[in-house]
Amino acid sequence: MSTNQQELKGLSFEEVIDLRRKLGINSYNYKKENRFLAFLKSIFAEPMVLLLLIASGIYFINKQYSDAIFLSVSILLIVAISLYQEKRSRNALAKLQEFTQPLCKVIRQGQQQNIKTQDIVVGDLVIIEEGSLVPADGSIMSSNDFSVNESILTGESMTVFKNKDKEDNKVFSGTTVVSGLAIVKIIAIGNETRLGKIGSSLDAIGEEKTPLELQIGNFIKKMVFAGALVFVLVWGINYSRVGNVLESLLMALTLAMSILPEEIPVAFTTFMALGARRLMKMGIVVKQMKTVETLGSATVICTDKTGTITQNKMELARLYLPSGPEVATDTFREFKETEELLTTAMWASEPIAFDPMEIALHDTYKKYTDKDIRILFKMIHEYPLSGKPPMMTHVFEDEFDHRIIAAKGAPEAIIEVCHLGVEEKETVTAAMNKLTEKGYRVLGVAMGNLQGNNYPEMQQEIPFTFKGLVAFYDPPKQNISEVLKSFYTAGIGVKIITGDNARTTNAIAQEIGFQGFDKSITGDQLMKLSDTELQTKVMHINVFSRMFPEAKLRIVNALKANGQIVAMTGDGVNDGPSLKAAHIGIAMGKKGTSIAKDAASLILVEDDLSKMVDAVAMGRKIYTNLKKAIQYIISIHIPIIFIVFLPLALGWIYPNIFSPLHVILLELIMGPTCSIIYENEPAEADTMQRGPRPLRSTFFNAKELVISIVQGIVITFGLLFVYQWSVQHQWEENRTRSMVFLTLITSNVLLTLVNRSFYYSLWVTLRYKNILVSIIIALTVFLVLSLFAIPFLRSLFSFELITFYQSILCILVGSISVLWFEVVKYFRRR
Repeated sequence: MSTNQQELKGLSFEEVIDLRRKLGINSYNYKKENRFLAFLKSIFAEPMVLLLLIASGIYFINKQYSDAIFLSVSILLIVAISLYQEKRSRNALAKLQEFTQPLCKVIRQGQQQNIKTQDIVVGDLVIIEEGSLVPADGSIMSSNDFSVNESILTGESMTVFKNKDKEDNKVFSGTTVVSGLAIVKIIAIGNETRLGKIGSSLDAIGEEKTPLELQIGNFIKKMVFAGALVFVLVWGINYSRVGNVLESLLMALTLAMSILPEEIPVAFTTFMALGARRLMKMGIVVKQMKTVETLGSATVICTDKTGTITQNKMELARLYLPSGPEVATDTFREFKETEELLTTAMWASEPIAFDPMEIALHDTYKKYTDKDIRILFKMIHEYPLSGKPPMMTHVFEDEFDHRIIAAKGAPEAIIEVCHLGVEEKETVTAAMNKLTEKGYRVLGVAMGNLQGNNYPEMQQEIPFTFKGLVAFYDPPKQNISEVLKSFYTAGIGVKIITGDNARTTNAIAQEIGFQGFDKSITGDQLMKLSDTELQTKVMHINVFSRMFPEAKLRIVNALKANGQIVAMTGDGVNDGPSLKAAHIGIAMGKKGTSIAKDAASLILVEDDLSKMVDAVAMGRKIYTNLKKAIQYIISIHIPIIFIVFLPLALGWIYPNIFSPLHVILLELIMGPTCSIIYENEPAEADTMQRGPRPLRSTFFNAKELVISIVQGIVITFGLLFVYQWSVQHQWEENRTRSMVFLTLITSNVLLTLVNRSFYYSLWVTLRYKNILVSIIIALTVFLVLSLFAIPFLRSLFSFELITFYQSILCILVGSISVLWFEVVKYFRRR
């Protein structure tokens, strides 16, 4: 860095506070629609609310004021519940947005620190490096081989090289750093940046609906259409019989309301938003709702080695010298060549190191050198990491024109550019293999010799002298063996995709108990395969070494072509395409670049792969519970539809057993059941022993839909039995209505309990820890007792007190019409 260190002290904390008070925070603020009004619009556009408004209006016209007031209060209650759910969902998403906000490095009071991008103020010194997004507009103070992609502003995809001495020495918010590193002084934030001035078009970016959302939406549309048809039909039948427009309209509205399963979209939104929030509390940030759907389906996890399987500590462990000996770190000073090798490796690193291996080289150099000469030299030219295998070269000069040209990279690449003889090459290769077999990560180091300022286009054209090998040890994470076992138990395959040497990767893989550590393929070998050959190979090989972006992308696409649901971890700029292509792109929260996080659909805050086990378990739990909720909704709506429609269509003695008041009362009971109880259900015991579910499998598949329909029909038979039993005994309409209602409520409570698992028995699920089950059931029982015990409510709903024996009959029939499914579950377990 050529800039004087005194210029890089940064702002004081007092200056930061003052500037933030004067100029605000670094975020885009545009005029937005009032959230509350927008929400009310969406509420009153709901078919159920519209039907309630119409029914309430008819009651007012007929001067049935108590009924009208009850429906009006019901509308307010529905709005309040929906508002609460919407607020919970919005708060969960707001927390996620806050959590996913990228961090950036700033220099304040001479100290480097990480802050949220929104906390940047004008005048801050921000360090931006390869793979990051520029957080605000700024002027370059100092840079190394710094280039940016400004296509978001200019539409041009060409990389632009910049430094402080060029006329174009400014960087702009939202652009991407392609290479190098720079320290920039912020000149504009938030709406005042060039990107911010584009304006509200940033807010216009919509989010596509997920397959599950679309399926639920289509199902609701079909039910609304069916409800409209039946509504017209029933209105016509009633009007032909009673000749009263308003009375027949109320009967038709009752049926239409019973058909609409409006709880489904509420349940879906609640489950996804709260599920994402639960994951966030576990240190897993879900950026897209569809990821929650997909998590439970993952069949393959493709993981990087460094920092994911290993600790990314990268301690310099050994050196190999051209003269032959292999040197341990604690004996560096015993060999004169070690200082030259170590110094050359340090010069081949970035002056401001951010890669763990480069940090280790700088630290070791500082520890073992007698005289630190880094401050005397400045970089005048750089060849960034490139080639297959990759290498990089740096050119430094001091004020006396003394030049240092240093290169490091994959040993194969360094051996090639040094033009070693056959015997020398074999010796170095044997030394490299010996180190990699121990699990060391090995780099080759070379010193270049080039006079004049005519730099060749390719770094490989510079004459190099081989200086040796540096070996780093990155120990495996302590929990990684258990993590792998958990994936294997859950039926999920694991593949290691790394840029590292095959021998190093195999050694680490064997150490941690990785299945298939003995079979590997390199990126070059992989690229020579046809798509068909790769699709076969990719299913049987689990270690992929010396990989590069194109090879990673082919692996992901080959796995997808085989019907696998792919989760892919990544942290670098070049991981973007494969993270995007995977069904679940996983970025690392600490070492991941902004580009990787932007391309990913999920971020592991602590770079801990064990969190993916938790994420898969949570994904499976959320999906299973959502399926239970929607199957419950379908099952309980069927008897309501039939008990409203059949007596009317068949001309029975009591054709209007339920009115809109009864239907809306049932809706108020059922809504919390499906969205509150089921969302809070714990995962079933065998959740992580089951294989991944097929991605396209949903709760609307034939088998599960049939189960729900049969459950609903059996409950319907129970209700019709109680209805006919009452008629046979010549009990009056209010008593019949009371008995049918009590039977339905009993069925509803037991259906809630029975459908907590479609495999385990009721006696097992009763021991599940879900306090909300007891609360909701207690409230339901209290409500039913109040309806019969309080004269006003009894009169409002046209109920009548029934005898003890009649109550026992209703509870018994309601129980039998649900508990039969326990027999089915018993035979399933057998």
